[in-house]
Amino acid sequence: MLNTNYLENNHITLVGKVTSEKKFSHEVYGEKFYLFDLSVPRLSGNSDVIPVTISERISEFNELVVGKNISVSGQFRSYNTYVNNRNKLMLTVFAKEVIISENQEEEFVPSKEVLSNEVILTGYICKKPIYRKTPFGREIADLLLAVNRAYNKSDYIPCIAWGRNAKFCENIEVGTEVKVSGRVQSRQYEKKYEDGTVETKVAYEVSIGSMQVIEKDAEETVENQETETVETNEAM
Repeated sequence: MLNTNYLENNHITLVGKVTSEKKFSHEVYGEKFYLFDLSVPRLSGNSDVIPVTISERISEFNELVVGKNISVSGQFRSYNTYVNNRNKLMLTVFAKEVIISENQEEEFVPSKEVLSNEVILTGYICKKPIYRKTPFGREIADLLLAVNRAYNKSDYIPCIAWGRNAKFCENIEVGTEVKVSGRVQSRQYEKKYEDGTVETKVAYEVSIGSMQVIEKDAEETVENQETETVETNEAM
């Protein structure tokens, strides 16, 4: 198990099934890292497919094969890559610990008591949140969170808030420190280009369940009381 001083700022736990073979990602000081996809079930019955980065030095590395049920603990991280002459923000779960499930015969079924996907982040609002309403009148806010990491680095994590949390984000200032908890979700969308072609892409973001503004003298908390409703609607 790998440790850093920033676990309190960024922690994620996932439970799911390996759905892709490991492929080489990069190497740092002789340590090789690989990527694989993890299918994580939602309460609604649908699943999110989330990329996971793992070091070859983690003891369970060789056991990670397609179809294996596992749990992963680590951090939700971002990095920039150059794709099609543009910088692109990539998101992945950086695994610090992997546990192979004892029962490989049964599918894991999440519940309100046993979560399959939980992330907690403490960071700073680094871009003015975008508040909007859906055609059905539902309130949504998109925000970008800068989360400090070791060696003077930061992860930039897209987040989405719903309902009262979204309304609260409408007037939040850039630079505000917040603590959010929720889950990582994958979402497909279509990118249309000038030549008329359409490409299907996948976006990853944190769906916020609760948000807390961190102040020097006081703390203000906004709780989302519609967690189950959000889960059902997002699964569509």
